[in-house]
This record gives sequence, C-alpha cells and structure tokens, in this order.
Amino acid sequence: MWNERFATEDYVFGKAPSQFMTAQAAHFDGVETALLIADGEGRNSVWLAERGLDVTAMEASENAVAKARKLAKERGVSLRFDLADIFDYDWDAVQYDRVIGVFFQFMGPEARARVFDGMKRATAPGGRVMIHGYTPEQLAHGTGGPKAVENLYTPEMLANAFSDWTILRLDSYERELDEGEGHAGLSALIDIIAEKPV
Repeated sequence: MWNERFATEDYVFGKAPSQFMTAQAAHFDGVETALLIADGEGRNSVWLAERGLDVTAMEASENAVAKARKLAKERGVSLRFDLADIFDYDWDAVQYDRVIGVFFQFMGPEARARVFDGMKRATAPGGRVMIHGYTPEQLAHGTGGPKAVENLYTPEMLANAFSDWTILRLDSYERELDEGEGHAGLSALIDIIAEKPV
C-alpha cells in the first residue's frame, strides 16, 4: 500500500519538515545521532542531516526511499537509509541520541506496543524518544491520518507507554497543517518527548 502511495513524482507530505520537528528544534541542539522510523519521503531526516546530525532513516517503501535519496541530493546532505519493515527492524543494532516517529499510526495497539518497545531499546541512555501523531478527535476533521480509532493516540496511552521514563513534553492540541496533500487542514495533534533513564 505504501509503495503505491509514494509512486508519484510529487512528495505526498511535502519536502519541508513537519511543524513538530521545527517547533521542537531545541531538542536537537548538541545532538549527534538520530533514527527516524517510517520516515517516508525524507522531509524530516534530510532536515536533521542539514542540521549536522548523523541520521539514519528507516522506511519500508522503496519508492519513498528513492524520493528521500533524491531530496538529500538536492539539499547536498548525506545520511543512511535503511530499507526495512518496521516490524522486522533490528532495534538493538545501534543506540541513538534521538529516536523519532512522526505520523506512523498505521498499526493497532499490540503492534504499536512492540514498536514503542523497539524505539526504547534503540535509544541511548539519556537519549529521547520523540513521537508526533493524531488523537481520536482527528476523525472528525478528516484532514489526514488513519480512520481506525484504535490507531490514534491519547495522552493517557502515551503517558502509560513511557511511564518509566522522564516525560519532558506531553501535549495534545489543534493546529492547521500544510504538509503536502497528506496532512492539510485543521488537525487534532499530540506530541510526546520522553527521556530514557541513564
């Protein structure tokens, strides 16, 4: 499905980084390494590489990775692209200062718990997991994201998932998005930034 969705010359979610990434830019100051999961067409990973980070972008769609490589070349940056299924990824291979997931809500609770656990394992001690997505209120807006309510995030669910970490930010809010045709219009959003114990 995702390979078909990205089989276009246009960038489905645009070439600019997510507003979440730019709004939370201070969390990348002085940081060396980052892993972006289900990174799509590269808008966020390329932006981080432009900031001087050593970036790994994991994505399952060959078409998306091809477009991400093209974007990186346009911007004159280099980064590592891992063509991999999120459910088979080797989360224990490397630990990163930042592990980031932006709009990867294509899975239900059981699969999501496994991915969250993997993200935690891939985070270095003192590092941070950063997640940005939609709340159930997004279903009424219809401006992007999944149609299955069980795939959406609530503050309680995210707080519980990271209850053993220090939560630096947990906020749900509404904002107009203009991130390609995939995320456009008034949106019900939620962020969590959690720091792994040292």
